[in-house]
Amino acid sequence: MATVLSVSGSPSATSRTQRLLRHLDRRLLAQGHQVTPLDVRTIPAEALLGADFRHPAIVEATELFARADGVVVGTPVYKAAYSGVLKALLDLLPQYALTGKTVLPLATGGSTAHVLALDYALRPVLNSMGAAHIVQGWFTLDKELTVREDGSLTVAPAADEALGHVVDQFSAALGRTPLLAAAG
Repeated sequence: MATVLSVSGSPSATSRTQRLLRHLDRRLLAQGHQVTPLDVRTIPAEALLGADFRHPAIVEATELFARADGVVVGTPVYKAAYSGVLKALLDLLPQYALTGKTVLPLATGGSTAHVLALDYALRPVLNSMGAAHIVQGWFTLDKELTVREDGSLTVAPAADEALGHVVDQFSAALGRTPLLAAAG
């Protein structure tokens, strides 16, 4: 099966977005994929904001993208766009870091007014980075995600079903997408 990089673009240590990604990672693991989580907030701020391409954390993140067959990108929506920490990371990756990769964009937010952030803010950037195939993304309302006292996540049944469907589509697309040589 495929190698999947699961990227949380949330700056928060108590992020529902990050918890949602780890919830979806378990589904991908059950389907036989190898999943590597990457929480952008764990990359040192001085490396991200200082554009330190040689910082070990940036080098490692770049290598994780290079090794992945598919990438799940999750972000909270702030001011109708994806998070600044995610933007900082994407800016430091090679221009065509997603060449030959299948990508699943996901977002969380407090209002359906932000649902188009996936298509009008995140998708164009992912496309410009050479993604071979960007599958249908999904926006999940914060109210559909409940963090329990033990830190685990409960997803509202309808949202969980919809998310399961888009993850299954992503998983199926991983098997159909030919891997292209990285742009040089």
